[in-house]
Amino acid sequence: METLEHTMHALLIDDHAIFRQGVAGALTEPNMTVEHCGTIAEALDIIARQPIDLVLLDHDLGSERASHFLPMARQAGFHGRVLVVTAWITENEARRLLRQGVSGIFLKHAPLEELREAIRIAMAGGTFLDRSFSRTPEKPTPDGPPAEPLFNDRQRRVLRGVLEGLSNKEIAWRLQISESYVKSILQSLFQKTGVRTRGQLVRIVFERYESEL
Repeated sequence: METLEHTMHALLIDDHAIFRQGVAGALTEPNMTVEHCGTIAEALDIIARQPIDLVLLDHDLGSERASHFLPMARQAGFHGRVLVVTAWITENEARRLLRQGVSGIFLKHAPLEELREAIRIAMAGGTFLDRSFSRTPEKPTPDGPPAEPLFNDRQRRVLRGVLEGLSNKEIAWRLQISESYVKSILQSLFQKTGVRTRGQLVRIVFERYESEL
């Protein structure tokens, strides 16, 4: 008697049609389907219409970045794994994406079999990092006393929730505080960063305050 296996549904987001068509075809197997698209808007539409277990996400999507997709996908109800598959990425950007909750960074120069292994690790709950990142040291800090951080510990925790696309209620549950307290902390973050909306807050944090996270 054959054992029925769960079919994993993956979505490849890449703005190069030839690349995504080739990879999607190579990865598609009896127990794995791979859809593909070129923009975040298309990806969100696919996620809304069908269950997706894994997103293979290019870092550079022309005018869009991988970090733009993650909060929007969480807000849309996506709870699957995300593996960044990209030709290039800086050390700081890789760390930022890992803090956002991606399951790893795979560089396109590696062979297809290594991508399959990265997918297995991600789906098992692990984190895959290309060898070039595995032993990358932190940048040394400049001499002199450290600058006082802009955000306090509670503000950073709420901010991380916002970057993950969590609602105020979900952030409150995670931090075990009231939803009204979350709203108060958000207002203080708006004042400190000079913004008025959550979307503006996400953008300005990525642009100016990455080191505060």
